Amino acid sequence: MAVPLSPLHEVIHKQTAKEMIRDKIVSLIASGILQVGDELPSERELATMLMVSRETVRGAVQRLAGEGIVQVSQGARTRIANVNVDVGTQRIGVTSPTSINGYSLDAVHAARLLVETAVVADAALYLSADDIRRLEDSLKAQELAFADPVRFLICDREFHLTIYYASRNRLLADFVVDLYTYMLDHRRIAMGKPGAIGKSLEDHRFIVNALKMRNPQAVSAAFANHILRIHDTSRAVDATAGTKTPRPAGVPPQGDEKEAV
Repeated sequence: MAVPLSPLHEVIHKQTAKEMIRDKIVSLIASGILQVGDELPSERELATMLMVSRETVRGAVQRLAGEGIVQVSQGARTRIANVNVDVGTQRIGVTSPTSINGYSLDAVHAARLLVETAVVADAALYLSADDIRRLEDSLKAQELAFADPVRFLICDREFHLTIYYASRNRLLADFVVDLYTYMLDHRRIAMGKPGAIGKSLEDHRFIVNALKMRNPQAVSAAFANHILRIHDTSRAVDATAGTKTPRPAGVPPQGDEKEAV
């Protein structure tokens, strides 16, 4: 039986589960985790990653197909077909997908260390038993996605947002989601490097252990180490890209850029 959805930003009162999952998938596109041409994970995989039933995933995908956002083909994987106006303007936290991308990597890193560590320390005291189970299930899903950066990042987003939204301060949680979303196309590249997924998974295990102890200081320290690792890998990708302007989240790669990714 699927664990109930945690109260993430996408969850709007009176939405059905299918509508929530539809919005989650749109947010994955808007944030840059999923891009035009990407194959969606199978219904079974998505159900595991998002911790809902296959029927719920199927209904959400059918709705996205009706909107032209995904293309469903008999005998082939469903693909992201279109980043339309609705996707391009999707709010991730409290801003549009491109707003935070206007700041430097170092500025976002400093903000994450200051704000995110405080938010997760607060969350450590208020995570529910269901949230803890979701995080433990997420670790299992991350292990299954060990060889696939895109699938891992889908799990990664659910993992992080479950923690952020356990905080009592919804505004700060929304802001932290924006910081997390910063240049996720860089993270797609970084997570494809040898050993990168394993290191993130190790960080996540430390974070869950600290959360289970309800130790705010330990959770804050574990996140600080994780944020530092993300900063270092993002800087390495940035250096490799040279002077090329980073592509904002939600904007599909074009031409040679798509091949480079």
